[in-house]
Amino acid sequence: MGGDSAPPIHLSYSPALSMLFQACSRHLRDGRRCLTVSSLGLLALFALIALPRGAAAQRPLKVYISADLEGIAGVVSGDQLGPTGFEYGRAREWMTGEVLAAIAAARESGATEIVVSDSHGNGESLLIDQLPDDVRIIRSWPRPLMMMEGIDSTFAAAILIGYHSGTTNPAGVRAHTLSSATLAAVSLNGVSVPEAGISAAIAGRYGVPVVLISGDDVAVAEARQLLGDVEGAVVKRAISFHSASTMPPKAAQQLIRERVKAALARRTAFKPYIVRAPVQLDVVFKNYRPAEVLAYLPMVERTTAHSIRFTGRDIVEVSKFLEFINTYEPGIAP
Repeated sequence: MGGDSAPPIHLSYSPALSMLFQACSRHLRDGRRCLTVSSLGLLALFALIALPRGAAAQRPLKVYISADLEGIAGVVSGDQLGPTGFEYGRAREWMTGEVLAAIAAARESGATEIVVSDSHGNGESLLIDQLPDDVRIIRSWPRPLMMMEGIDSTFAAAILIGYHSGTTNPAGVRAHTLSSATLAAVSLNGVSVPEAGISAAIAGRYGVPVVLISGDDVAVAEARQLLGDVEGAVVKRAISFHSASTMPPKAAQQLIRERVKAALARRTAFKPYIVRAPVQLDVVFKNYRPAEVLAYLPMVERTTAHSIRFTGRDIVEVSKFLEFINTYEPGIAP
């Protein structure tokens, strides 16, 4: 510290530190006091630099959970999938249990906000009175972002619970894409995609990676082939379209809890699944007339007797189109 004066020091890290150093520069005659002030200020400055960026005001960890039913442990047929099935009530409990396991794991991993999308059938399958009070739930249809409604760029991770393989896969329990009754294939930019791929593409539009998928072994393998090394919770092994070797519900829930924690612990290792815009959507129907009638729309091209093509500006526009063709009915009311 030489000389009687020194220019003031300006620090952008902390106004308090800047004041400390400027006070020191004004009182250089008292070297001991200046040394003490400077030392304390430097220590504080180094502590701030050593902390992760934003550690003082950490970004909230928001987690999005999309839940289907066909991939839930114990679910194998229509007996569990709709209100007329004799085991549908029990299946709703199993589905809710697996979602609760994912929520608990997300909380243990530091999640501050969780949105759950009830994405099976009528969109009203989860027993919402069993979910935590601070969780937000997306229910019923239609939704512009389908199974990922409510996601945006503020989320850190997406989790897919109870998903199944796609309609073009020859294996997997209840394999289908969006509609088991009407659709035979769905492709984005020439790549055949299951529901997991569509959901991941919508999440990817907002920079959010899928970090985990649960379901049968075929669904998990199919998702990994498309999305990369995401965490997987295999809760049953497919034997046929309507048969599986399944874990009991409690064991499946414990597995999901463990895998979700593992996924969120390495969430920065995952990358969003990006489908480049414009997005070419190809849909193959199981019947003739949907392709014929949709081709009346000027933005739709009929490519075969059962197929159409639609090009959207991005995956959000494609999602809205898919929701339209799967939801609209001439007699829709109110």
